Amino acid sequence: MRVIETDPNSDWARRRRRHTLSLLAFCTIGLVPWTIILAVTLPRQYDAHHWRLAWVGFDMLLLLSLAATAYLGWRGRQMVIGTSIATAVLLICDAWFDISLDLGTPAIWTSLASAVFIELPLAALLIHRAHLLVNLTMRRIYEELGRPGPPGAVHKVPLLAFIAEAEIIRDTMIGHERDQRD
Repeated sequence: MRVIETDPNSDWARRRRRHTLSLLAFCTIGLVPWTIILAVTLPRQYDAHHWRLAWVGFDMLLLLSLAATAYLGWRGRQMVIGTSIATAVLLICDAWFDISLDLGTPAIWTSLASAVFIELPLAALLIHRAHLLVNLTMRRIYEELGRPGPPGAVHKVPLLAFIAEAEIIRDTMIGHERDQRD
């Protein structure tokens, strides 16, 4: 059985983080010319052979994401933050594709209404709630650590794994889990 390194400052963890960030940077840079190539070379119109499969598959993915978010929220699990953001992204993508593929057809009005009154407001709500949960989680952790004041803006707070008191956080969470079981 392989032992997973838990020290975020170990050489292994730093190397892994550097490789992951390098891969993401490479993909970001590579996507720029690819997007330009697609913009120039894709046909204005294309008949898809598996149109129904693509849309039903996407809606099934959205359904699973919504269900996971509802279940994890109902159970009060931390992972609801991730599924909320994933579901919001899927809703935004669904709105984008519905609108862009229905441009110039009578169905555009239904797509616009669905986007404006259902998909985009639900996506905004999910992103807002995920942000709120991250803020609440950080406040709770700062309280547990005895740090002064609120943690500040979420986008400036370091990953929990990189906080020097990560051991305290872990011990606190383990103790909390033990308390819930007893």
